[in-house]
Amino acid sequence: MNYSTVLFYIFALITIGSAVYLVTTKNIMYSAVALFISLFSIAVLYILLRADFIAITQIMVYVGGILILLLFGIMLTRKVTEVDITSNALNVIPSVIFAVGITAILIVIMLTTKWNIRAPLNNEVTVNQIGKMMLTGYLLPFEIASIVLLVALIGSAMYARKSKQ
Repeated sequence: MNYSTVLFYIFALITIGSAVYLVTTKNIMYSAVALFISLFSIAVLYILLRADFIAITQIMVYVGGILILLLFGIMLTRKVTEVDITSNALNVIPSVIFAVGITAILIVIMLTTKWNIRAPLNNEVTVNQIGKMMLTGYLLPFEIASIVLLVALIGSAMYARKSKQ
């Protein structure tokens, strides 16, 4: 077993452990820290799988954007850091049955799929490949999407400004 396999299992256990702690803790700050650890260790798993673009996107969007926004919301709200979250689970039995069923389906899929493990890995960075595709074959749809997003941003700003007057 090489070091990347050991790292993969270590970070997989960290991800699972922090996700379990995330849903079982009653303190919202501890839950946010567990979410940070879980999202960051998922990014490490992406790096170990040589999916660098997805790993950077994971860190920038989820860890850097959504989680920081969530933490600011928690910390700017008064007295929410001392409040314990009550989690009275009403549907424990159906959710356990559902979770066991989904886990069984995933195990059957993993065991019956013929995995192409011995495929040669391309040493070119995926960010370079995505950049080349975006600027050659998909340049026009990329620019159209950017213009649509710009129009939506301007429209939402005008709509928000108009409703306040």
